[in-house]
Amino acid sequence: MVYLYILIGIILIAYCSLLFVFVVYGSTSKKKTTGLEINDCVNISSATKNEKLFPQETSESIDIIIVGAGVAGSALAYTLGKDGRRVHVIERDLSEPDRIVGELLQPGGYLKLVELGLEDCVEEIDAQKVFGYALYKDGKNTKLSYPLKKYNVDISGRSFHNGRFIQRMREKASSLSNVRLEQGTVTSLIEEKGTIKGVYYKTKSGLEIKANAPLTIVCDGCFSNLRRSLCNSKVDVPSHFIGFILEKCDLPYANHGHVILGDPSSILFYPISSTEIRCLVDVPATILPSIGNGDMTRYLKTVVTPQIPPELRRSFVEAIDKGNIRSMPNKSMTTCPYPKPGALLIGDALNMRHPLTGGGMTVALSDIVLLRDLLRPLHDLHHASAHCKYLESFYILRKPAASTINALAGALYKVFCVSTDSSSKEMRQACFGYLSLGGVFSNGPIALLSGLNPRPLILLLHFFGVAIYGVARLLSPFPSPRRIWIGVRLILGALGIIVPIIKAEGVRQMFFPFTMPRYYKTPPTKFS
Repeated sequence: MVYLYILIGIILIAYCSLLFVFVVYGSTSKKKTTGLEINDCVNISSATKNEKLFPQETSESIDIIIVGAGVAGSALAYTLGKDGRRVHVIERDLSEPDRIVGELLQPGGYLKLVELGLEDCVEEIDAQKVFGYALYKDGKNTKLSYPLKKYNVDISGRSFHNGRFIQRMREKASSLSNVRLEQGTVTSLIEEKGTIKGVYYKTKSGLEIKANAPLTIVCDGCFSNLRRSLCNSKVDVPSHFIGFILEKCDLPYANHGHVILGDPSSILFYPISSTEIRCLVDVPATILPSIGNGDMTRYLKTVVTPQIPPELRRSFVEAIDKGNIRSMPNKSMTTCPYPKPGALLIGDALNMRHPLTGGGMTVALSDIVLLRDLLRPLHDLHHASAHCKYLESFYILRKPAASTINALAGALYKVFCVSTDSSSKEMRQACFGYLSLGGVFSNGPIALLSGLNPRPLILLLHFFGVAIYGVARLLSPFPSPRRIWIGVRLILGALGIIVPIIKAEGVRQMFFPFTMPRYYKTPPTKFS
């Protein structure tokens, strides 16, 4: 047994050393566009229109224009309005959204909601408290609770209808006299001599308007048509969520999200009201059946239904038969902004990750808290060029927490996907076994996932822990050449998952942000 521990220790040391050398060498030997090095970003066609004449120009004095009134836009409008800013929010459609994602707010995100004074937005919408997850694999299951002991009784996750939550936030923002919400479609940004001066937009009635403001914040969501002039918008779509609602049924673990490690990918269940359970079936983009011709219904009944826990199977089939099946692309996009005076990106327009872990709203609300604190010393926003370098620090300061949540989502998605490779199967089993150990082995990863402790080094520690646990399983009770070979491939496969994700997020920005010059930017005193 002693030899086994020695072997595990040697593997762990070699593993960490290899990861460090590979990541650092890869990030320094090959120059990569990060979005934080402006000169490295590739210039792309601009979405701005510089000299187009519109029949009408707004005469009101505005401090900040916010494009989009989803979760990020509405929360930002209220936050900045509460600080005394005159805010004009332009949203394409102010009716209640009807989406199948953005329905689970992790506890870390709820804490940010409280910090922003928006916690009452989850009231009166039949939102459900969420206290953790239940994980299912091959007929076995384990309960993973959020580590909430040090928080007050009200702190937990929240799940709800996305549209109801957004409408409450819009109402909260519009209750401020200095915040104006308007329905309109922003067609382009106004750019003059490299500085963003505002936006062109069409009102609900079709009137074309030119709106000026010293700062424009674009947060028009995952389908943003403005981001291409402000960032390197390389979007990846690895899969789609197929969503529908189960009615009047109880989950095996009340007030918990349920994750089934299915074939070919994960299946999620969580409550969105007192009588409704959301089901999301992850389907790889390469095998997506058509909903219109009935292929999706057959796929769900023949491939997915046998993998559903018996307690939910009947309600699952009944929901399929009702026919209200919807699809949503799961997008991911790393942060690669082109900092421009007078403009900022935030929310899904800036950064996306696979929604498997439900981290999107947590990242957005955390970014809003950070941006609020950066803007507070700036009493006059009209000196865009002077403020640009200072506000660039937003993209650096957000990196450690946001990248941790992003990397966790990407890594878990790849680990949870079924593969024919034996080492990938072992990694998947190791992940389930590691989390099932409980204690620090579950609390640590769940604290990461919940946004309560989004630290990059903690992520690496537990990712290493899963891989070492997998190798230990293979070598116990007695190693064999075949098992040793699978263990080596498991480690290489784990490196193949985490290293590209970390490189894409930026090693230096994620782990050593204090080495970035913009990390220490202070407000320009002359123009603050």
